[in-house]
Amino acid sequence: MPPSLFSPFDLGNIQLRNRIVMAPMTRNRADQNGNPTGLMAKYYQQRAGAGLIVAESSPISPQGVGYPFTPGIFTEAQVNGWKDVCEAVHAKGGRVFIQLQHCGRISHPDLQPDNERPVAPSAIRPIGQAITYSGPKDFVTPRALELHEIPNIVSKFENAARLALTAGFDGVEVHGANGYIIDQFLRDGTNTRSDAYGGDAPRRMRLLNDVLDAVISVWSAARVGVRLSPQNTFNAMSDSDPQAHFSYFSEQLSVRGLAYLHVLEGDMSGAASSFDYNEIRSRFSGAYIANGGYDKSGAAAAIQNGRVDLVAFGVPFIANPDLVHRYEANLPLSRAEPEYFYTGGPRGYIDYDGAGTVITQESGSP
Repeated sequence: MPPSLFSPFDLGNIQLRNRIVMAPMTRNRADQNGNPTGLMAKYYQQRAGAGLIVAESSPISPQGVGYPFTPGIFTEAQVNGWKDVCEAVHAKGGRVFIQLQHCGRISHPDLQPDNERPVAPSAIRPIGQAITYSGPKDFVTPRALELHEIPNIVSKFENAARLALTAGFDGVEVHGANGYIIDQFLRDGTNTRSDAYGGDAPRRMRLLNDVLDAVISVWSAARVGVRLSPQNTFNAMSDSDPQAHFSYFSEQLSVRGLAYLHVLEGDMSGAASSFDYNEIRSRFSGAYIANGGYDKSGAAAAIQNGRVDLVAFGVPFIANPDLVHRYEANLPLSRAEPEYFYTGGPRGYIDYDGAGTVITQESGSP
C-alpha cells in the first residue's frame, strides 16, 4: 500500500507519526530582546500534532537580526525561552527543529548593533523596505563582507546549533532560502564576489558548505536539514540559471546524509514558472520536504506517487492548530486572519479553537 499523509516516516534517526510538517513562519511574538515567550510555547504546543514542526527562523547573532520581535538563538535567556517551547511540544508527543538564520542584507541599521550597516556577500542594495521598531524604512546598501569576516559568521551558526542542542530541539534546519544570507551567497544576482566565496556555483556554495560542516560538528547529519528556494524572488532575489545551479546544490547536499532537503516550490509572488522541481528532487537521495501552495489533495497525491516524502503547510496551521486531525477526519478548515499575522499578542495566534469562520478552499503555504 502506498504511503499517505498520515503514514509514519523515519526522518534520519527520528520517527515522525505522520508526514505533515508545520512550515517555519515568522510571527513576531518574541520580546524586544529576542527571547521566546510563554505565548510561543502555547502556540507551538497547540500544533504538536504535526509530524514535525520547524520553528520560525531564528537569528544566530545580533548581526543576523532583520525583523522586530523575532526569537534569537544566541543568548542564555533565549535558550531558556526555547526550552519552554521544546518541553511544551514534547509533552504532546511532537517533534521540533529550529531554523537557524542570518538575514544578511535584509535588515536595517536600526536593527543592527551600533547602528552598523547590514552585511552581505556584495554591496547590492535590495529593493523594498525593512520593518523596524519605528516602522518601515528603505533598505540601505549593505556592506560587503571581508574574506576574514566569513569564518566568524560560520562560528555563529555553530554556536547557535550548540545552543539549540542545549534548548532541547530534536534537530536544526539551516536556512538557505528566501533571500537571507546563505541564499544571497548561493545566487549570482546577489553574489558578485571574485574570491573563494563567489563566481561559479561551487564557490557560491562554499558558505553553505562551511556552515553545514560547523553545524554537523555539533549535531549528527541525520538531525540537520536545509531549506532552499530556487526560484523565489522574495527579498529582491534573482539568479541567471536557477535550474542548473540548484540542481548542482541539491546533488552536492545529497552526499552529506542530511535529515532532509526542504524546498519552497514556486515563487511567493505567485509568478508562473516552468521550473522542474522533480529534477531537484532526483538529485537529492535523502528525505524531501515540499512546501508551497499544497492543499490536502495535492499533498496526498505527491506523497502517494513518491514525488515527495513530506509536505510542509504554513497558513493552514495558523488558523487550524489541529490541522492533522482536520485533514484526517475530512473536517472544514477555519480561516486565518492575515491582519494578525505579525501584530504580537494572542489574537490570531493562540485563540483559534475550531470555532472560526469555515472556508471551503485550503490556504497555501507562505
